[in-house]
Amino acid sequence: QVQLVESGGGLVQAGGSLRLSCAASGSIFSINRMGWYRQAPGKQRDLVATVPTGGSTYYADSVKGRFTISRDNAKNTVYLQMNSLKAEDTAVYYCNAEVGVVSAVGPYFANYWGQGTQVTVSS
Repeated sequence: QVQLVESGGGLVQAGGSLRLSCAASGSIFSINRMGWYRQAPGKQRDLVATVPTGGSTYYADSVKGRFTISRDNAKNTVYLQMNSLKAEDTAVYYCNAEVGVVSAVGPYFANYWGQGTQVTVSS
């Protein structure tokens, strides 16, 4: 099957930076859109940024100019560089990807989530 494993979360002071990584592994033949979501305590999970296989990236208004999403297709990995962090960026960050999977019944695409990584920004 397919796994998405995130890393890079932690505690940082306001104004600081963190870089999140998410590596996909398994019986993968292709990955379409990759993205990052976040969920703060008591709130819904919100889209932060996405990067397609080709084309333009998307950013939520709240992170534009501060966060940069990128991907390394050779490594099946997506990154989120977060600069000028604010207390309101505190959340669990989840990686998401639409993955093409090789299976015994044939290839198919499915949506996968990582386990989440905590980002805490102290003010």
